[in-house]
Amino acid sequence: MKCLLIKNANVYAPQPLGIVDILIINDKIAKIGQQLAAPQGLDCQILDAQKRKAVPGYVDQHVHIIGGGGESGPYSRTPEINLSELTKVGITTVVGVLGTDGTSRHNESLLAKARGLTHEGITAYMLTGSYEIPLHNMTGDVRRDIILINECLGIGEVALSDHRSSQPTREELEKVLTQARLGGMLSGKAGVVQFHMGVGKSGMDVLLAIVRETEIPARHFIPTHVNRAFHLFEQAKEFARLGGYVDITSGIREQDGFPACVKPSDAIKILYEEGVPMDRVTMSSDANGCMSVTLSDGSQKQLAVSPDSFQEEVKDALLAGVPTEVVAKVVSSNPAQANGLYPQKGCLQADSDADLIIYSDSYDVDTVIAKGQIMVAAGEALVKGTFEK
Repeated sequence: MKCLLIKNANVYAPQPLGIVDILIINDKIAKIGQQLAAPQGLDCQILDAQKRKAVPGYVDQHVHIIGGGGESGPYSRTPEINLSELTKVGITTVVGVLGTDGTSRHNESLLAKARGLTHEGITAYMLTGSYEIPLHNMTGDVRRDIILINECLGIGEVALSDHRSSQPTREELEKVLTQARLGGMLSGKAGVVQFHMGVGKSGMDVLLAIVRETEIPARHFIPTHVNRAFHLFEQAKEFARLGGYVDITSGIREQDGFPACVKPSDAIKILYEEGVPMDRVTMSSDANGCMSVTLSDGSQKQLAVSPDSFQEEVKDALLAGVPTEVVAKVVSSNPAQANGLYPQKGCLQADSDADLIIYSDSYDVDTVIAKGQIMVAAGEALVKGTFEK
């Protein structure tokens, strides 16, 4: 039996708890309180947080864990992600997606990678399908995937308002949402559908219409990349007020090849200050996706999206004055709830998985613990993936 006692942490669970101790037994939080002592008879490691802030480990619900891209030809395919690329920025739970390429990349490979990351120390899930409709699947249809495969939480990312989309009709989208909902009901999962939002003029029109005009609950919709265009961001505010989730992408920034976007940390602050329901707002990284940028001479430059953007935008939001408990919700408890993982994930309380981050005084990631194991200390990865150098 493993024991870890964290002393003197300024805990945001994500609600503020003040300066308390956290007792971890094996992979679970056993107790949170003041002046906790190690259980008798256990060899317990003591970690002094020195009154620094501790928050739940990040839940990143949109990562190309087996790589993405390929839109400029095979050479532009990005590689698989490594364990420490995620843990060094505080990501302890990840949801893998395919993206554009559902031909040379496969859901079965996504599942295998998710299981590999879980074995290496974090917790990984997946969504079945890709950009296009009809949906790719593993068991005959997507509903069976959700019901029969533990790691499969829902469907995604289905592309809308994008030149790479299969241009699905409203009827087709309603059928996809119903498949996800039924799969979730029969398996005890959230049964969500992630929608890749492009910059097309129609934006989220069809999703708003489905929410208003059908009986499909808004909680099954997760439109992502909503900060990539100003008109899309305005629609996202309305969608969140209707009860749907809206997902900001940390990798969509001007320096990442998106000149007409809303900076992710600015998006969080704007939504908070305008009174948009912050329990409907999430942020994901889109890590290992690939952006093709056309240069002035007509050539293309490939920009791989780094998971580093996730922590950079969290830090910027905190430095901009967004309360810690609000930012923590956006990147932990909200995505956990959206994907049916709460309270196992996304919070710091007794019986939850022992996933947490201790910040440095400057809001950098200092220590990361995943399922009770110290993965990162003093900003350096202690645990590497199987084939990391």
